[in-house]
Order: sequence, then C-alpha cells, then structure tokens
Amino acid sequence: MGVVNVTPDSFSDGGRYADPASAIAHGRALLADGADILDVGGESTRPGATRPLVEEELDRVVPVISALAEEGALVSVDTMRHEVAAAALAAGARIVNDVSGGLADPEILRVAAAGEATYVAMHWRAHSDRMADFATYDGPGGVVSAVRDELAARADAALAAGIAPERLVLDPGLGFAKHGEHNWQLLADLGPIQQLGYPLLVGASRKSFLGTLLADAEDRPRPPEGRDAATTALSVLLARVGVWGLRVHDVRSTRDALRVLDALETAREEA
Repeated sequence: MGVVNVTPDSFSDGGRYADPASAIAHGRALLADGADILDVGGESTRPGATRPLVEEELDRVVPVISALAEEGALVSVDTMRHEVAAAALAAGARIVNDVSGGLADPEILRVAAAGEATYVAMHWRAHSDRMADFATYDGPGGVVSAVRDELAARADAALAAGIAPERLVLDPGLGFAKHGEHNWQLLADLGPIQQLGYPLLVGASRKSFLGTLLADAEDRPRPPEGRDAATTALSVLLARVGVWGLRVHDVRSTRDALRVLDALETAREEA
C-alpha cells in the first residue's frame, strides 16, 4: 500500500504532494514502483496535528482518487469522516482506511457497508492533538492485550453495521496513542491480534519510533526521509509473519526486498 499524502503538513514528506497534480503524479510513480494499493489521505494524523474542514479534505482527495481510479488503480481513502468516505467511494475508491476504526465517526461504518468497500479498522483512542494522553497500557497483558481487545470491539461494530467479515481488515495502529516501547511490543507479538481472524495491515513507515532507534551520537532522531532502510527491514520481517498489507512511503525498496524474500523461500522449497 503506497502512501499518497495530499496534505500540507505531512510528517513524512512536508507537503510535497499537497496539490492534486503532484499527488496524482506521485500515485503513478508508486504504481510503477510496484504498489498494489494507493492510500490517498487529506488529513494529517501526525502527533499534534489539527483537523482540516470537511470541505478541505474533500477538495484534497476527491480529484486525486477520481484520476487514479479512472486509470485503473486500486485506491484506498485514508479518512475518519463518513462524508469523505462516501465521496471517495463515488469517485472510484474501493477501500476505506479509517484510522479511528469508526470511533471518530460511527456513520463511516454504514457508508463502507453500503458501498461494499473493504474496511480497515485501526486501533485508535483519540485525535492527534490529544492521543499522547491515552498512551497507557497498564492492564494484564499490556499493550498487546489492550489492542487486541479494543480491535475486537471495533470488528464487532463493523460487522454490526453490515460490513462483511471477508471485507474487514485490522491495523494495530503503530504510533497512535502509543510510545516507542508499545510499538516494539506490538511488532514482537502480533499473534494475538492475528488470532482474531482478520487480515492485518501494518503502517510502520518512517514513524518516529524508527527515528529514535536510529538516533545519532547526540541522541537526535533520524529525520523521516532517513528511515526508509529501517522501514524496509521491518517490512520483510512483517511479511514473514503473514501480515496482509504493508503501508509504506518507499514502495520500490519494499517491493525489491520482498522479491528477495520470495526468491529465498522458493529456493528453500526446491532444495
């Protein structure tokens, strides 16, 4: 899943693709690099981000989705709003990637169901400007058990709204109301979440916990554009444990690494 941020304040690309023409061109480049899905979003969810108006989000994403879908791309809309999801599906999107899992706007579940879209429910506790206040996981089983249980509740809500189980995908929500150690704990033990029985999408690309891992001698985090190699390494490990999708910014390096993994697995089978 290649990331197309149509925002002026993205943490990863600084608004490089904020206008429709640039975003469409970027989507085409990601497809050429091997993306299976293009995830088009018009609202930054970086820590501390404030929300755009609905009209702003619509103006950002609908022209991009329409153009890319018309060219045959499988497009996902990254939104928490039912109005944007409905417009995106009408423009040709086939996946609704909702980082709030329906908590920010429960009507989005019914929109996804009515549109027969694949629906991605991410683990989420609060909007970006407040989510750091909710990064506490003190119960039995820690963050893994909490995320599993809260995602199970979101899956139940999605099914109750009419989303077919075969069109439901879950996402552990790395970085959303989670500190670095929470992200690593989840990545080390995705099994309990996978045991819920739904495909898993993971978005680790360029996130701050990787920047912290790669900090320099003066403890300054590596900037986002310097985190792609670490993202790719993590993507290979995630592929080996059977995740459904990898949401990444640098599609080419991820696709190349997965080809290496496939070649090795094929060689082992033939040996």
